[in-house]
Amino acid sequence: MALNYAMLSPSRSPIPLPHELTIRTVDSGVELSLTVPDAPPSRSADSGGSGGAKKLKDVGRLWLTDQRLIFVSDGTSKSSPLESLSVSLTSLLTTRFEQPIFGSNSLLVDIKPAPEGGLTDGTKAEIRFKDKGLFEFVGVLEKTRERAVYMKRQMADEHDSLPTYTPAEAGPSYSAGVPDDAPPGYDA
Repeated sequence: MALNYAMLSPSRSPIPLPHELTIRTVDSGVELSLTVPDAPPSRSADSGGSGGAKKLKDVGRLWLTDQRLIFVSDGTSKSSPLESLSVSLTSLLTTRFEQPIFGSNSLLVDIKPAPEGGLTDGTKAEIRFKDKGLFEFVGVLEKTRERAVYMKRQMADEHDSLPTYTPAEAGPSYSAGVPDDAPPGYDA
C-alpha cells in the first residue's frame, strides 16, 4: 500500500519532483510505524483497519529532500503493509525527538493529510533508525522543514500582495470652475 505515494524508479528509489534536491538519505534500517485514525475497514484482517485506527509498520529507506520526507519499504516481503510514504515538509505539523531511558531514540511526527493521499486527520508516524544515530538527522530535518515553511509563506505573500496603483482615467471635466455634470441650477 502506498500512502501519499512517491513514484519509484526500478531500483526502488523515489523519482524527484521538478527542482527537488536530495538533502540526506538513510539507505537501510529505518523502521516506520504509521497510525492512521478512523481508517475504513479493510479486507485483510491482519492490516488493522477495523474502523478504528490502522497501524502499519515496515522497514526500509528514508530520503529527505528540500520538499519532501520519503519512506520506501525494502520490499523484501510480498505482504509488506507499506510500500511507500511521501509527505511534503509543509505537511509535517509537529515533530518531536524522544530519548527514552530504555529503548532506542525515535522521531514522532504529526502529519497533515493530502487530499486523496490515503491518510486522515490525526495521522502519526514514528521513525527509528536501527543502526544509526537519529539526532543529527532530526536537526537537518528541522532546518529543512523551517526553510520549506518560510518559502511557502514567501510565495503566499507575493501572491497576496496588493496590485500596483494605476491612476484612474480623467475624471469629470470642469468649465469655468463648474463641473460639467453638476446638478441643474448649480452656479459657481
